[in-house]
Amino acid sequence: MEKIALENLDIKEFIEKLEKLGDKEILSYWIEGELKEAELYRDLAIRARNMRLDERVVETFVVLSKESKGHATRLWEIYKRLFKTEELENVDLPPIEVAPLIDKFKDAKSILEVLNLAMESELLAKKIYEILAKRTKDENIKRIYKYLAAMENEHYHKLKVEYEYCKKKYEKCK
Repeated sequence: MEKIALENLDIKEFIEKLEKLGDKEILSYWIEGELKEAELYRDLAIRARNMRLDERVVETFVVLSKESKGHATRLWEIYKRLFKTEELENVDLPPIEVAPLIDKFKDAKSILEVLNLAMESELLAKKIYEILAKRTKDENIKRIYKYLAAMENEHYHKLKVEYEYCKKKYEKCK
C-alpha cells in the first residue's frame, strides 16, 4: 500500500484506504495509534511542566496519556479475543491522530496553540471513528468504533476546558 503524504492529507482518501483494510488490520492500526497518542500526551505533559505552565494543564496531558494507553489496552484485549493472536498486523498508514500534527506541536509558541492542535487531533479521530462505524456492517466492530468516537469526544472536551481556562487566565495578564 502506498504511503499518504501527511502534509497533503486528504481525509476522504485516508478513510477509503482504511476501509480497504480488514477488521484485524484496522484494529491493529488503532492500537498502535492510541499508543503513539499516549506518548504524544506524555511528551506534552513534560513540555508543559518544563515551561512551568499551570499544573492543571500538565495533569490534563498526563490523564489523556493514561486514557489513550487504556484505550490501546482495551482494544488489544478485544483484538486478542476476536482474532486469537498476540501479533498485530503491520499497517502502512500514518498515525492519523499524531503524525499530521507532531511538527506543529513542536513549533507551537503558546499553550493555547498546543491545546488547539490537540483538540483538532481529537475531533479528527472522532470523525473517522464515526465514519467507520456508519460504514461497517459488523455490529461488534460498529460498537467499538462508537465507543472510541465517544472517548475521543471526551478527550476533546477535556482539552477545551483547559483551553478556555488558559485563555481566561492569559487574558487577565494582558
